[in-house]
Parts: sequence; C-alpha cells; structure tokens
Amino acid sequence: MSPLDPDLRDRIQNHLGSFDRTAEPLGERRHAAVALALLPDAEGRPCFVLTRRAARLRTHPGQWALPGGRLDPGETPEAAALRELHEEVGLDLEPSSILGLLDDYPTRSGFVITPVVTWAGDAGELVPDPDEVAEIYRVALELLDAPEVPRLRSIPESERPVISIPLLDTHIHAPTAAILFQLREVAIWGRSTRVAHFEQPLFAWS
Repeated sequence: MSPLDPDLRDRIQNHLGSFDRTAEPLGERRHAAVALALLPDAEGRPCFVLTRRAARLRTHPGQWALPGGRLDPGETPEAAALRELHEEVGLDLEPSSILGLLDDYPTRSGFVITPVVTWAGDAGELVPDPDEVAEIYRVALELLDAPEVPRLRSIPESERPVISIPLLDTHIHAPTAAILFQLREVAIWGRSTRVAHFEQPLFAWS
C-alpha cells in the first residue's frame, strides 16, 4: 500500500466515480450514514478511522463502529457523515473531502446505511466525544489485504454467510466488516464487489 498521497486519493476517487453503486429502498427502515475517513498514522501509512462505542450507549454499547448515525430530517448521507465525524471524533471536513459512496447496507436492526468515503489528509489529533465514543483507532488500510480477510462462517439462523475481519486482536463484524471489505475491493482495488448479502452476527440483529 502506498503512503497517503494525492495519487492514492485520485485512485480512490476514480474507482468510486466509476462504481455503479446500489441504493437500497428504505421502506420502513431508517436511513443512516457512516464515514470512512482516510488519514495517515504516525508512520505515514494510509489508515481509516475506527471507533469503539461507549459502554453507556443504549444500542450496541461497546461495539466496533465507523463514525456515523442516522440522518436528520432533510439531511443527505454526505452531510450526515461529515456531521457525525465532527461530533464523534472531532474531524471538521469540508464537502470537497468526499471521494464517493459505496453500496447501501441494510441492517437487521432496521437501518439502511450509506457509507461515505472521505479524505481527511493530515487531520491532526482525533478527539472522541465521551458520550458516544470510548476509543478511536487509526487502522492501516494494508491490514485489509491480509490473507484472512474476510472470514466467512455459517449460522443455522440464516442462509447468508456471516462476515468478519480480524483487526486489533479481535473480530470486526458486519455491518462494519462488510463496509470495510467493500472499501478494499471497490475504493482501493477497483473491483465491483457487492456486500449487502453478507450476514451480521446474532448479537447485531436487534
């Protein structure tokens, strides 16, 4: 993986621009957005921002997540992703930082998530909102290219394969794992890989 430089930004933007993304109908589900914010770590490696949700949260406490949340009335996914980045991790980015969108991912808990890829550049310090975020990590993009990514398993409750990604000495599950896998496939390598069919683990169904 190359260092975080304009060539990488252009490559990702070109891949996303030529990707025919799938938008899921909401129906009775609620619309949410997550941000895939790309920035360097202390060694200059290109990374994405990953968070651990605060233990006090009512839904999915302590789980691994990308910065994001539900859309406000009249808000676009792009605007929501930038707002949540600012609120959760202290990143204040302009709309021009947005490189493109990945496929919508419908969740078992009643959401349709739109992933928004942003270029944060040398954003400096990340500051967690203690009400929502317990920890923030800069995770190297190159880790998504490990041979064991993704891991798929079957469960009796679903005919769909459950996806996970081994990171940070644990396993990241869907929806985050599915979105990160598509980030690798589409944004980094320009492959038209779909991920909405990947299942979530049972603990994420509610």
